[in-house]
Amino acid sequence: QVQLAESGGGSVQSGGSLRLSCAASGYTSSTYCMGWFRQAPGMERVGVANIDSDGFTSYANAVKGRFTISRDKFKNTLYLQMNSLKPEDTAMYYCAARTLRCFGNLYPRFDYYYWGQGTQVTVSS
Repeated sequence: QVQLAESGGGSVQSGGSLRLSCAASGYTSSTYCMGWFRQAPGMERVGVANIDSDGFTSYANAVKGRFTISRDKFKNTLYLQMNSLKPEDTAMYYCAARTLRCFGNLYPRFDYYYWGQGTQVTVSS
């Protein structure tokens, strides 16, 4: 089993930055690919970015050039640096992990086995 716990959400103005963290515990050696998802009210939960255990990353078009995903294997922590935030980035952000690699693909939520509880990000205009 793997437990995931997000932190770092909050409220910022448009153009601001936030860094989300996701601490993993348990059988973390099985988390070959980890990712961030987001879900706005009334919307589907969609992938934002993911990173393989070897550091290979992929991003949704909506966040390319503004968000950066990274992973500290020694601390078992996943990060999402979010810059140039826009009101449309407002959502609950979730950390997720799967036991297979992602190979540069943004897999849908159903392909991820482990999930955190989420952290809210609100961007005001």
